[in-house]
Parts: sequence; structure tokens; C-alpha cells
Amino acid sequence: MTVTPEKNLALMHTAYRTLQSGDLDACAELVTENFIANLPGLPDPLHGREIWKLGAQAMFEGFPDLRIQVEDMFGVDDKVTVRVQFRGTHQGTFQGIEATRRPVSFRSIEIYRMEGDRIAEEWVAPDMMSLMRQISSEPDE
Repeated sequence: MTVTPEKNLALMHTAYRTLQSGDLDACAELVTENFIANLPGLPDPLHGREIWKLGAQAMFEGFPDLRIQVEDMFGVDDKVTVRVQFRGTHQGTFQGIEATRRPVSFRSIEIYRMEGDRIAEEWVAPDMMSLMRQISSEPDE
């Protein structure tokens, strides 16, 4: 099977649509079993499809109405880069912070590496500082 940047872009569009639908099992099937997650603040990558799924579950538990808007996406060789915006309402505990019912909006820059017709690795850089500031500080008066 010849993998092209166009096929990789189509796979990523499918992955984001599936994620937005909330079907995490179907989305997990789009990543390799030995998926590698490179996350900010961790000295070593995390491995496995379940790691990806746990991260997605944590986001949806904290922000059940999470909306995902892909703002830009491009691919070269076996990699796809995405600029994405997340919006939602803090309705569940996230990173130890109880629900505040506040609306949130934050962006992420994400790079993915493909193997065949699956996502094999990610490097994500979500603006966690902005997100945490929105849910942990006192609202502006």
C-alpha cells in the first residue's frame, strides 16, 4: 500500500471527526497498538493505544461538550502537522480541578507520524497554561 501525504491528511481528518463524535474506541483503532505519545513535561514518551485513549477520556470527562476545530493541516512524507482549537465547558474534574462550569478555549500544535494506514506517533503541544488559567483562576469581575 502506497502511503501519500494526501492519504495521511485524509486519515487525520477522519481521526479528528471520529474524536469529535466521542467514539473513542473507533478512534483508538486508527492508532497503532504500539503508539508513541510525546507529551510536554514528560522526560520519556508513553507507549500504547490505551495511553492515547486515556488522554482523550480525560479531556472528555473534564469537558464533555468539547468541540474540536482544525484550523490548519498539512502533510509531508509520513508526517502531518495540525493547528487545532478546542472549546468546551469545564463540567468535570480535570487535572485535579473540580468543575467550574466555565467556558474554555485553547489551541494545540500537533505533529503525527503515520505507519501505513494508522497513526504511529504524536508530538503534541497544547496550550495547557492557558487552559489551566481559565479553570483555576478567579473569573474576571
